Amino acid sequence: MSTNRENNSLSAKVIYDLTTFTHVDYPDHLSCIVWFSGCNMRCDYCYNKDIVFAKDGKYSYDDILDFLKTRVGLLEAVVLSGGEATSHELLPFCREIKKLGFKIKLDTNGTNFSTIKELLDANLLDYVALDYKAPKDKFTQITHSNKFDEFSKTLDYLMETKTNFEARTTLHADLLNEEDINTIIKDLKERGYANTYYIQEFLDTGVNIGNLKSPKNKINKALLQNDLEIAFR
Repeated sequence: MSTNRENNSLSAKVIYDLTTFTHVDYPDHLSCIVWFSGCNMRCDYCYNKDIVFAKDGKYSYDDILDFLKTRVGLLEAVVLSGGEATSHELLPFCREIKKLGFKIKLDTNGTNFSTIKELLDANLLDYVALDYKAPKDKFTQITHSNKFDEFSKTLDYLMETKTNFEARTTLHADLLNEEDINTIIKDLKERGYANTYYIQEFLDTGVNIGNLKSPKNKINKALLQNDLEIAFR
């Protein structure tokens, strides 16, 4: 990639917002969160509706890098989130973040495999939070996309490269049941995943893409397989 292309891409305003400080989004690291505009999914339970449907952003990559230069020695890491961060060109941005000495965590749905592979092969990602949206037979229903195979390639590559990552699922109990969660657990286990599997229970903020309300159903946690350590958030 040429220097000119890198400079041009860093001026693009694709960042919806910036959270300047968090101590909960990247375990054991003081971080900021860069929220990228747009997403290639339309999950009904998603409460980042404005970010998902945004066509552009308030900030450029350069704006964020200018901010980060003022936080050297104060913050430890940068979380790339969204929306879906991998819908955008991340390689030159991540290189500049690394030059400043920050760790990088990526929150992703895993469906832009080539981008994630590019970042991993360049040793630019320190931690990945991978959204396992649903088992294959419900993936399109949940995400309104047909990208399970791309997600699956990313999951396999994270395992192959021994990347430090977590798998997590957002649970709306009217959409996913115990059988669905057990299918996910079985798949993770068979691929060799041995980290904690996080289940994020749906939070009714009043605003989400599918206008969902709190679920009428409840998950019986006693029916979940114990093949992996499970943590509810």
